Amino acid sequence: MAKARLSASKDMTQGSPYKLILSFSIPLIIGNVLQQLYNMVDSMVVGRFVGHTALAAVGAAFPVIFMLASLFMGLGSGAMVMVSQYYGANQQDNLRRTVDTVYTSIIVGAIPICILGIVFTNPILDLISIPADARDEAWLYLVILMGGLIGSLGYNCNAGILQGLGDSKTPLLFLAIACVINIGLDLFLVLVVPWGVAGVAIATIIAQTFSWVFGIVYINRKYPEIHIRPFNFRFDRRIFWQIIRLGIPAGIQQMLFSLGTILMTRLVNTYGSVYAAGFSGANKLDTFAFFPIQSISIAVTTFTGQNMGAGKIDRVYGGMKASLVLALAFSVLGLLIIPAGPTLMRLFTDDPEVITAGMAFINRIMPFYWMLAISFVMNSVLRGAGAPLIPMISSIVGLWAARLPAAYLLADWFGRDNMHFCYPIGFVFGLAITIPYFISGRWKNKAITTRAGGNLEPEGEPQ
Repeated sequence: MAKARLSASKDMTQGSPYKLILSFSIPLIIGNVLQQLYNMVDSMVVGRFVGHTALAAVGAAFPVIFMLASLFMGLGSGAMVMVSQYYGANQQDNLRRTVDTVYTSIIVGAIPICILGIVFTNPILDLISIPADARDEAWLYLVILMGGLIGSLGYNCNAGILQGLGDSKTPLLFLAIACVINIGLDLFLVLVVPWGVAGVAIATIIAQTFSWVFGIVYINRKYPEIHIRPFNFRFDRRIFWQIIRLGIPAGIQQMLFSLGTILMTRLVNTYGSVYAAGFSGANKLDTFAFFPIQSISIAVTTFTGQNMGAGKIDRVYGGMKASLVLALAFSVLGLLIIPAGPTLMRLFTDDPEVITAGMAFINRIMPFYWMLAISFVMNSVLRGAGAPLIPMISSIVGLWAARLPAAYLLADWFGRDNMHFCYPIGFVFGLAITIPYFISGRWKNKAITTRAGGNLEPEGEPQ
């Protein structure tokens, strides 16, 4: 039976797509900036007060942590699509079952993934060829972050649930508070208690865990209809396998992307810790340019999911058009990072060699961000519609068949700085997969449920 809409959620099945997507994206952009500050403040503090080897160590750690968390992040992505489509179809019982099931999966799976991460820290550092003078600091930073991975997983789970409901503002509140905690602890544990990279790692996991726990308390008060019970272990097998179908391709895509980033980092690391530090700093700046595109993509995933659940295919096209216009506009704005790059790099270091190395990356990737914008928006529409396989294939082909081979070949043939042209080459290959499939229209019949029928029937009460 249809029920009243959740009180604090946002119905994206009616109203202007431009207004809905932009209003949804702005809190996400701010939230992404705050989330990036976790790692960026770590880099700034250690780069300024510990040294360039510590900066290289912190920079090398991010793709490793992201790779280990990717499958669980994929689970959250699948849950977001499920939540958005069930919300669009106005099925609150299935919303509750989905939340219970995804939380049970994360709580049960977090401990094994943390243990595996710690056990494989040394082999991972061997894989990325971390410079010898940065290895000990990288090992310590990684082990501490892996031990506290549950906070990051829990926060991303909460954010996925809320975003599926059309609520992008609440995760921003979680992050704002946690970011203040992280910055304060970073400065205290490095400047007052001289713990170096260990201090910034501890600060990060404390802040992330706080944002997760605060999120549970807030959601339970604001959305009592989907009350989170982290340790009740209520589990619905059919919903779980549907989440897996929708989320695992995204998780595998993110994991392989992270592994590709690790191999790219391995190539960069062969040129020494100074060049690696420049690449690390430039990646932080590049990430800020990427946030608006990523945020719009998340918005259009929710927009698509809700409208697929409501059976409004025409609105899906309207949402994609609005998202493309907005994402392309932000990609043009991102070009401002090129003239501002040297000044921004000085946030991390005053070493001219490190700054030059960072600008080699910025100058070669930013002019091609418009291709990344198109790719992310179209792939996000497909995910929201319930067709995650093509975005996964597009990403794998763009990365593994194009970007990585091109990086090694360009570095060998034209020098280390020109290896960064591998990124636009990868964008082209990915678009060659995504665009033909989207035009074919086969994604239109992938919805898991609609308001008119065709619902996924759960298996009775969760077990």
